[in-house]
Amino acid sequence: MTKISSHIEKINQSDRKALSIFLTAGFPTKENFVELALSVLENGADMLEIGIPFSDPLADGPTIQRSSQAALENGVNMKDVFSFCEQIKSKTDKPLILMGYANPIIKYGTKNFCEDAVGNGGAGLIVPDVPIDEYESFYTNDFKDFEKILLTTPASSDERIKEIDQKSEGFVYCVSVTGTTGARSNFDKNVLENLGRTYSLVTKNKMLIGFGISSPENIKTFAPFCDGVIVGSAVIKKINEDYKALPEFVRSLSYACNDK
Repeated sequence: MTKISSHIEKINQSDRKALSIFLTAGFPTKENFVELALSVLENGADMLEIGIPFSDPLADGPTIQRSSQAALENGVNMKDVFSFCEQIKSKTDKPLILMGYANPIIKYGTKNFCEDAVGNGGAGLIVPDVPIDEYESFYTNDFKDFEKILLTTPASSDERIKEIDQKSEGFVYCVSVTGTTGARSNFDKNVLENLGRTYSLVTKNKMLIGFGISSPENIKTFAPFCDGVIVGSAVIKKINEDYKALPEFVRSLSYACNDK
């Protein structure tokens, strides 16, 4: 098992689902980002997904898009992202996963990106605009020390899900609904049936569900169909609305991950 999958397995063995929290690097400010990230981890997040700010984040809904734009306006660049990782990693053993788009990674240079990211504590990488059809051309040997996390969607066929499972490392990221990220209040029967189908086909990896999860109730709904959940837009929204309430919100999400 990989480092990330071993971490998730340990959490599952203690009768709980893994909770991964998404934060946009350098949002709401560069100065307090590390403190914010450590607070999220201390209040129950099992892993941290750090979004690399980008001007055209196609897979992200308006909440994360705005946070990414704000981070860029704060002057956050790739070097800052690696600095954040180094500072966070010096205080925790929990995995840090980078989420970014292909363009900035290629512009930075894949070799330099991988060396700097892994060297500063990055364990996994999610690149949502690189489909499995382009896996070999994008994920060269430069990425050998990264756990490459691939995504399934509701439109993925059984065969495609199996292929994604075979090539993914760390875990498979199951996108719960068609479209972009963003909090949703409910999920219909078709969503749950598709999650059950995907979960039954992912046999090599752990599977985490993301997109739309915004409450402890959502986590309880999804728990039978996954090994963990990813919460992003709801966390960014909470930061915008009531920054001081974020620790309590994360604790409520973490509590909902208990199987007991």
